[in-house]
Amino acid sequence: MDPVVFLFVLLKSLIQYPQPVADGLDEETRLRMEVRAKHLEWERLHLEQEMERVTRKQVQLLKLVTVAVLLVYLLVLWFIGWKSSLRREVDEEENRGANEEQLGNVAAHEEGNAGNEAVNEAEIAENNNDVEIAVQEEDDFDDRIGQVIMERIQWPVQDLQAGCEWITNLMDNYSLYFCHVLANSFYPVLQRAIGVGSAFEGWSPREQDVVYRVLIPMTPPRGHSFHLELDSAGQRQVRNFRVRVQLECTCTGEQQAEDMLCFLHHPEEELRRNQGPSLLDTLCTGSYLDVQKTARWFYQLVRAIWPALPQSHNWHLVLLPSTRSCQFKVTNGSESFRIEMLFGVRRDDSAVFVSSQTREAHTASTIWPESYAVAEVEFFKHIARQAPPDSLHLKCLQFFTRLPLGFGFSTYTMKTIVMYLLNVTPVTSWRRRDLLERLQDVMDSLRLCVQTKHLNHFIVGNQRLPQDINLPPDVQTGEKYNLLHNLAQDPHAHSQAIHEYLVLKKWYKRILLAED
Repeated sequence: MDPVVFLFVLLKSLIQYPQPVADGLDEETRLRMEVRAKHLEWERLHLEQEMERVTRKQVQLLKLVTVAVLLVYLLVLWFIGWKSSLRREVDEEENRGANEEQLGNVAAHEEGNAGNEAVNEAEIAENNNDVEIAVQEEDDFDDRIGQVIMERIQWPVQDLQAGCEWITNLMDNYSLYFCHVLANSFYPVLQRAIGVGSAFEGWSPREQDVVYRVLIPMTPPRGHSFHLELDSAGQRQVRNFRVRVQLECTCTGEQQAEDMLCFLHHPEEELRRNQGPSLLDTLCTGSYLDVQKTARWFYQLVRAIWPALPQSHNWHLVLLPSTRSCQFKVTNGSESFRIEMLFGVRRDDSAVFVSSQTREAHTASTIWPESYAVAEVEFFKHIARQAPPDSLHLKCLQFFTRLPLGFGFSTYTMKTIVMYLLNVTPVTSWRRRDLLERLQDVMDSLRLCVQTKHLNHFIVGNQRLPQDINLPPDVQTGEKYNLLHNLAQDPHAHSQAIHEYLVLKKWYKRILLAED
């Protein structure tokens, strides 16, 4: 390991974030004292050099002033002798001599001022140049530290961008067949899939187990309408909805459709004989859209349409079990993609959905939790549009979501902390030279959250989000809820979280200070 880089990292870690020690001097304390002594010695030498440089400048300036004084003195002596000789001349010559004297004084004064200004400008330029050189040297040093840290971390080699492009192309092909197959049915109308989750945000906590998630918006078919009803029986920390399906009259007006019988005003026998069943009779339990029935319907669609897709010629489809989504894997012998198709209903025209994704272990089949996955993807896209090409904010996020694997800190907790930092820290401050400071910011934020047992949800109640992320009013101004509420309710969980943070901190330092 580069000794200078090691000294700098260790110095920042020990001086800026000192840890309490016992009465006896352990090895860490002794090492910190040695580092401190070396740092003071370096500062003393640097100060002596600076004093020598300032002294040299003062000597040079004194010499210039002395020469200028001598020149002025000689000029005054010459002028006195010249004036004495003029007194012996006629009055006209005396007047002309007086004018020349005045002109000479003005010239001498201007010459002196010009000399002083030149000295001042030269000194200012030299000082500015010294400052610029010092700043550049510090930036280069920080960039070197960032490079060393980047080399120490084992980053995933999978190309997430290429995978997302392949999945997007597959979903677009599916959408074309969805429209064709469901054109004259009374099943939900499926819109174009939206990529959500870590992979489409540009990072992944696990290299070998990347899940490409897509959310497929559903709108009601002809003669139906969706009505979202808030489920008050759910937990206070989350918002759950039910999707009530209601039949609409299609006899007259805008709802009238060719070759369609009105579910409300035509006899049931005629409807059964001449028209397919309504959505209430297929994917609903009572009057509410059923998540599990909808998931089984998605499986049937995916399996039936797959042979018609161009990807089926070179890829093999394997359906995976799930009760609230459609999960499958496609392989071609050398590559493999795991895909999860979620489905949901958009809230008004916002980036918030009620989706099939569950939060609890057991969720009723008619419960649709409120999902902010699309809003979070839009936030990362907003950051990407403003960030410089060499920004490492996704690297920081990926590092901290891979580091706590096996600890009690969830991936979503670390992601929330990084999103908050991205929202308050300029995007230009996430470059390689800033890597050490940004990593330390995440660790400090996690420590504060554990100590206070509090971490607000990033979307709900956050009025500092970018304006291009459209949220329902009750979400944007809603009451914030604590993602770490379990730590506030359970003292044992809080003690465990403190212990896991200390262990995580040791792993973090071990990675940064590891020997080459």
